[in-house]
Amino acid sequence: MADTKERAIELIDQLQPRQLTAVVGLLEAMLQPLPEFLANVPVEEEELSPDTIAAIHRARESLDRGEGVPHEEILREFGLSK
Repeated sequence: MADTKERAIELIDQLQPRQLTAVVGLLEAMLQPLPEFLANVPVEEEELSPDTIAAIHRARESLDRGEGVPHEEILREFGLSK
């Protein structure tokens, strides 16, 4: 493990300031518990257009009529099922 830490330090020493900032952010995220990390992620609010709202309603109504695609079918389509 000492060799791994030494190698990490060697690599860190070669980074540009911008790269170092990114690595520090990554390390902090890796060490922070996931729920705490997610709680600190800023929420991006985006206003929905009338067309988008209407499309969401149509999609929900379609699902209510049973017209959705089963999860298993989607998995098969992407080669993710056995």
